[in-house]
Amino acid sequence: MTKPAETSPAQEFVRFDRLQRVEHIIFLISFSVLGFTGLPQKFILSPISAGIFSLVGGIENARLIHHASAFVMMIISMIHLLEALYRIFVLRSPIGMIPWINDIVHAYDDVLYYIGLRKHKAYYGRYSYAEKVEYLALIWGTIVMGLTGFMMWNPITTVRFFPGESIPAAKAAHGGEAVLAVLAIIIWHFYHVHIKHLNKSMFTGKLTREEMEHEHPAELAHIESGKHAAPIPPAVLRRRQMIYWPISTVLSVVMIGGIYIFLTVENTAPITTVPPAIENVQVYVPQTPTPMPTSTPTTEPQPGGVTGPLTWNDTIGPLLQAKCGACHGAGSVTGLAFDTYANFMKGGKNGAVALPNDSAGSSFFKTQASGHPVVFSADELAIIKAWIDAGAPEK
Repeated sequence: MTKPAETSPAQEFVRFDRLQRVEHIIFLISFSVLGFTGLPQKFILSPISAGIFSLVGGIENARLIHHASAFVMMIISMIHLLEALYRIFVLRSPIGMIPWINDIVHAYDDVLYYIGLRKHKAYYGRYSYAEKVEYLALIWGTIVMGLTGFMMWNPITTVRFFPGESIPAAKAAHGGEAVLAVLAIIIWHFYHVHIKHLNKSMFTGKLTREEMEHEHPAELAHIESGKHAAPIPPAVLRRRQMIYWPISTVLSVVMIGGIYIFLTVENTAPITTVPPAIENVQVYVPQTPTPMPTSTPTTEPQPGGVTGPLTWNDTIGPLLQAKCGACHGAGSVTGLAFDTYANFMKGGKNGAVALPNDSAGSSFFKTQASGHPVVFSADELAIIKAWIDAGAPEK
């Protein structure tokens, strides 16, 4: 019986080391939790949002989880920055995620391929132009979300340096960037790494030769040409590390201090001004006598049923002006005007019509008794008489 030929395992190439994979997983989790707890707060009236709030125990818990995830994202972003600096300045790795001129050429070649004028796509190196743009969008989004998140998390501190309109502006930018980021991940990232081709390198750290030929042919050719970076001599590596570690320590202290200030500069998250609702509490409501309504104090009634001060300004002036104002207004031909207290007391061509404290001698009542066209009622005459006998006060 012939023994079947043994097949050699597929050749694999390391694409991501363990630290990069751990960073990706932690960032993936924190980003997902931020989207899961943040978008319901933006679309607060959606039934889906209500279901998510119910799942996490209310909107306050959703905010706590959102803030905790933001803290995790800040920490992992800090670690990524330090790791990138180590690769660049210590390991001398090329800055492969920054777009260069050849990326424009690759994009042009891909357009020709998509419209049928080229037989194959562009030959990508370690990262394609699409991956570089996505990475830069991630950096930009993290910065925007961090700054606007700080402004909303610490509004009092923010308005000390910026106008009050900056808070709703930060809210709009934060929510808009969140929607953009989630849609970019779902529509763009998921398609390229999960649907078009299931790329497991971010979890396994490796790509097969077939995957390298299809996705990164230029990098594969560079590796097989022997031009790949040679190991760094230990002495050189130590010398670079002696420079890197003090600088990275200072940067770490500064960034940790910034995160600490971010979290503690204000005590506004969570909201502590409103105490949580307490259920099943016996309310103490003692029985007390039913209060009876008290009478409202009133002024002593005046003649004619008039209440209130019996003065020219409050009672007499309005009464006389309503009755006699048509003929005895300002500029009356008879010289007798009732428009002001002074004019009334001065009288007309025939002298004063009202003598304080002497209603019997006042000609006002004699004129009424002689059949004046304007007739006052008995109550109105009683009010005027009482006012004159009281000294005819103005106020």
